[in-house]
Amino acid sequence: MDVAILATARFAINEPFAGGMEMHTHVLAEELVARGNTVTVYAAAGRGRFRLERLLPVSFTPSPTARLDVSAAPDSVVSEHHSYLDAMLRIADGGHDLVHINAVHYLPFSCTGLLGCAASATLHSPPTPWLESALRLAGRRRNPASLVSVSHSNAAQWPDISIDRVIVNGVDLDAWPLGPGGDAAVWTGRLVPEKAPHLAIDAARIADLPLRLLGPVHDGGYFRTHIEPRLGGDIEYLGHGSVAQVADVVGRSAVAVVTPMWDEPFGLVVAEALSCGTPVAGFARGALPEIVDDATGVLAAPGDPVALAAAMLGASRLDRADCRRRAVSTFSAAVMVDGYEAWFSELIASRS
Repeated sequence: MDVAILATARFAINEPFAGGMEMHTHVLAEELVARGNTVTVYAAAGRGRFRLERLLPVSFTPSPTARLDVSAAPDSVVSEHHSYLDAMLRIADGGHDLVHINAVHYLPFSCTGLLGCAASATLHSPPTPWLESALRLAGRRRNPASLVSVSHSNAAQWPDISIDRVIVNGVDLDAWPLGPGGDAAVWTGRLVPEKAPHLAIDAARIADLPLRLLGPVHDGGYFRTHIEPRLGGDIEYLGHGSVAQVADVVGRSAVAVVTPMWDEPFGLVVAEALSCGTPVAGFARGALPEIVDDATGVLAAPGDPVALAAAMLGASRLDRADCRRRAVSTFSAAVMVDGYEAWFSELIASRS
């Protein structure tokens, strides 16, 4: 198959990954190439065996005359719109068998009628007003994107939108090898309020467990106000590392802590931890109850650091081999791409 993947206009599809969606794009593209498919990734930047088509920088400046329209959106919003519009026009002329949207911007979903090939998309988020609007209207037009959700819980957040199937996310098992475990807890991900690493710190102090945090700081104000004052002693922030660096820390940890304060659509950090054999303690929100079972983690009431502390201690006693087995059977890149490859083939065949 000749597959185009439209990814983010803001972040590179290479390490260190800005977030789970960028890693998902990279794993999907690389595995598809390894299976003999031709893959072109349209993104801000990226490295891999796939072919890269760089999107226009998110830096479009309207003309002075256009800017006289005081009701227009800020330049940053117009710039991202401009970048995705250019991408869809280029993709329409790309001669691909299928275009897969792996972004959350509304415009690509609105423009699939321009394409002369099959179109699909992964919903990586709950509804946003712009994306919900685009999907409702696109479904009534020519060639709407066939939709997949990354979890059943996320699919349930879209009751008015037809979702064709659920394909759970997967990780490169070789990149996240089984580790020996250790005495400390670990928290990984974007340091932002909705992921609430400050509650992981509070729970670690209650449980009297050392905690190491890794990930990009996407909200400097939140980090300065809620994370920096809590650091010190056995609580360390190790920065934003490569996959190998993060996997090494996760594999040498007793428990991985996951603290979503929103309905997390999937939680790739959970699959990464299980692949390393590290059991999970987390809040029972979003997709976590789908991903974690009794053999691989303990979930606590959302927002409760006392309950989370107990979950951390309980999870740390679980069998690491069981965690790795669950990752291999359910959350591997091979299992994920089996699903996508079969789905893409069906869409291309039905289009023909």
